[in-house]
Amino acid sequence: MKKLIAGLFSVTVLFSSLAQKDPVILTVDGNPVTKSEFLQIYLKNNPNPRYDKEALDEYMELFKKFKLKVLEAEKLEYDTIPKLVKELDGYRKQLALPYLVDSTKNNELVKQAYGRLQEEVHASHILIRVDENASPEDTLKAYNRIMEIRKRIVNGEDFAHVARSKGGSEDPSVRDNGGDLGYFSAFQMVYPFEEAAYSTKVGDVSMPVRTKFGYHILKVHDRRPSRGLISTSHIMIMTPKTANDQQKDNAEERIHEIYERLQKGENFEDLARKYSEDQTSKSKGGLLPEFGTGSRQRMVPEFEDAAFVLKNDGDYSQPFRTDYGWHIVKRNSLTPLESFDQLRSEIQQKVNRDERSLKTQASFIEKLKKQYKFKDKSSKELAWFYNNIDSSYYEGKWKAPDTKENPVLFSFNKITFHRKDFVEYLESLNAKGSKGDLNVLVNDAYKTYVKEQLLAYEEAQLDSKYPEFRALMNEYNDGVLLYEIMNDKVWNKAIRDTSGLKAFFEENRNQFIWGDRIDAEVYECDTKDIAAKTAALLKNDTITPMEIMAKINENSALNVKVKTQKFEVQNTPFLEGKEFKKGVNETFQYDNKYYIVKVKEFIPSQPKELTETKGAVTAAYQQHLEEQWLNELSAKYPIEVKTEVLYSLDKK
Repeated sequence: MKKLIAGLFSVTVLFSSLAQKDPVILTVDGNPVTKSEFLQIYLKNNPNPRYDKEALDEYMELFKKFKLKVLEAEKLEYDTIPKLVKELDGYRKQLALPYLVDSTKNNELVKQAYGRLQEEVHASHILIRVDENASPEDTLKAYNRIMEIRKRIVNGEDFAHVARSKGGSEDPSVRDNGGDLGYFSAFQMVYPFEEAAYSTKVGDVSMPVRTKFGYHILKVHDRRPSRGLISTSHIMIMTPKTANDQQKDNAEERIHEIYERLQKGENFEDLARKYSEDQTSKSKGGLLPEFGTGSRQRMVPEFEDAAFVLKNDGDYSQPFRTDYGWHIVKRNSLTPLESFDQLRSEIQQKVNRDERSLKTQASFIEKLKKQYKFKDKSSKELAWFYNNIDSSYYEGKWKAPDTKENPVLFSFNKITFHRKDFVEYLESLNAKGSKGDLNVLVNDAYKTYVKEQLLAYEEAQLDSKYPEFRALMNEYNDGVLLYEIMNDKVWNKAIRDTSGLKAFFEENRNQFIWGDRIDAEVYECDTKDIAAKTAALLKNDTITPMEIMAKINENSALNVKVKTQKFEVQNTPFLEGKEFKKGVNETFQYDNKYYIVKVKEFIPSQPKELTETKGAVTAAYQQHLEEQWLNELSAKYPIEVKTEVLYSLDKK
């Protein structure tokens, strides 16, 4: 009894000590949230955290709503929904990968990747598709096809010609590129493909390499030192694939006019904002994401070559064409490949997410066997399977004979796996339609079974071994549950509940009002002189907008653009704050352009119809549903915030 009391006292002291180190910051329906858990999420969502009362109170309100929603999802057993269980299991396996590899081998792969980042490979490929889980017959058929293709090329046929020919490459892009992938570096292709590219000499054709897409052969054309990462801006005039000759000529004329204006000293960014038709970059003066060695961001080869040939920051190219249209590219900055120490952490993350991490698994399995005292009796016990399995297995009909015996096949860490366990595993495999030596099949299946059991056991220990893994899994779990319950209670509900949406709209019509509008033609002119010529033409009431454009743009496609529609004056930046009369109004300047507005009709402020503003109404209805739901949850689950702990975060 004295030992028991002493033991209980020790446990009490231990928990008291732990509570002091990581106190509870709030409880939700009695469920505690510790200071460290809150702080981890707070820092993740606030890269530049503030610890004043206002900032902490504001974030705590968001955190309380988050916790209420997740708790409700758990109470409603969302974590047992099969599709969510499967989704979370997939995330877990991905997150577990870095922990289930040999760290020594992993470091070697990090160094190998950096070495490859210092060099770019130019290669072409031919692909014969075959599913990852294809039968041996289909796999062999695909392999034989790719070998026949390789033989033709080795015997002198042109690689691109063979790639495009009937029975050639099954990569859809082959019609455009003849299999030519341009230059690439580490992490820009799937790992087996990258491995083959860096292992093949310039001018040689590789042996077939298997990836998740099928079998490939590669021809390496060239190698060159890394060109680094480049930051660029561009001006783009689009030429859709459906463009006719006149549209193509017009696009070429416009890009060359822009180039002439650049040469006369006009600002690149201003011209990009005015004329570029790349909607994602024009507002930023044409600025594009960095691309280059090791980057996931890729550009078409013509664009990359035009950018990297520029010698100095600020230089810009002559107009050039890609499949997307005409471009002028400007070099902003060039960053050479950084040192290994600078890139090590980034490369490590990529290796951990990459297929190459599986390469180290074999040595990791051997380490687990030693750590968990793995004992193998397969050399004796697999004989039973050799004697009792037959060709009916390939027909999906094999059933193991009944037997009272159930000997141990292997064990580790005091866990045993028996004959019947492996029988169930064999029966679960889909080998229907396959062929081959049954003893080989049993041996391969046994090795895989052992590996899977060891890795599954180790994966189950990750939460207790690695706090950062446990925290990340909790984050994924909460995120998945939150998304699903928000879909059900708010987002999809608002979309499906058409009668509720209509009722909400009728109750809140005063929130959805058109401002004063004008039905007008708006002429956007490039210069003051062009605006004067346009205004002169507008004195003729019978002239059409298209006729004006044809006359004014006779010498330059950049002179004038026209929009004919209903404009909400106070919500249109270049019209806001201006007074208009019916007919042609005075020319005014806005953002380096000159505007002429011809008003056909004034439309006073009036309520919108649901069809005119359904997106905004749906968003407002979703917010309304969420507020209602949160009020219900707040009443249902009491929350207590420990303010003394919350306001001590800056003393961490």
